[in-house]
Amino acid sequence: MHLFIRRRECHLWTPPFTQLGAGHVGLHSPGKDEMRALIAALFLATAAPAGADCSGPNMFDAMPAADRAAIHARADAEPFSRGNFWTATKDGRRVTLVGTYHLADPRHDPVVAALAPRIRSAATVLVEAGPDEEKALINHMAKNPSLMILTETSLPELLPPDDWSQLSQALRLRGIPGFVAAKFQPWYVSMLLATPSCKMKGEALHGLDARIMDEAKTSGVPIRALEPFDTVFRIFDQMPLAEQIDMIRYSLGMEDRVEDFSTTLADSYFAGESRVIWELTRHEALRLSADDPAQVEQDFILMEEIMMAARNRGWVTVIEEAAGHGPTVAAFGALHLAGREGVANLLAQRG
Repeated sequence: MHLFIRRRECHLWTPPFTQLGAGHVGLHSPGKDEMRALIAALFLATAAPAGADCSGPNMFDAMPAADRAAIHARADAEPFSRGNFWTATKDGRRVTLVGTYHLADPRHDPVVAALAPRIRSAATVLVEAGPDEEKALINHMAKNPSLMILTETSLPELLPPDDWSQLSQALRLRGIPGFVAAKFQPWYVSMLLATPSCKMKGEALHGLDARIMDEAKTSGVPIRALEPFDTVFRIFDQMPLAEQIDMIRYSLGMEDRVEDFSTTLADSYFAGESRVIWELTRHEALRLSADDPAQVEQDFILMEEIMMAARNRGWVTVIEEAAGHGPTVAAFGALHLAGREGVANLLAQRG
């Protein structure tokens, strides 16, 4: 997950959802069957091949040394700031904490090999969303298409012509035609923009979370979710439509550097410096925003609470309960691992 913020707005990446079938999509007010087709097209689009391999440079390489040092110093001031893998123990119970990177990468291979014995010996594997949650999500979306689809309007009606033209081009590069994208909820469009076209491939979606679940399924280890399947929907449901449109405009402003961010975030993750990812996004938000820096900092604190800390506090209860039944592997986005309100520190505070 990566996040860019300004004035109570966020730019979040989460893995695209499971692929369904294709269907015809229109821009008029759709009926029930067409709404199902729109959902199907959404899934198809996020899994369609598009673009070449990412080749953006690591942003730290060209960054002034003082800025680079400041970002790392701020990251290192947080507990558990370095390292993606931890073991938590208490009264004979053991939990393997795995901070994950959601996209495929050959650098996952030795990680999966090292984790395999822990997964095979686990009583439970916990993930953000397991197979049951994926099925529930699909069913929920089919019954409630307005979660992902604009039913009363369309993006060309909500955006100025120049913005819609730029957005259409950006999404075409990701394999999503404009007539499909026109009906997406704005918050989901901003998520798509956070992922460069070079990562919008079906095989690119099989990241560490998916590979851990594969190993668990092969070994017959039960997989449970850390939170309800509709958590992200409930988060964004609190955000007014106007702010979601602003998210798109901000995301478009980052479009020419999205590959650079992708490379930098992946490199930082595999260097075991996931908290640096968070501090880099804070740094870029402060650098690029026209808002008062104090306001940006305050908004960043708010978004960390909404998107990470509040969820983490719920997760540790689930983790402790699972650990009471035997060795547990808990795998979740690496940004949730570090920090004062990170999962590792919250568990440490509980002994």
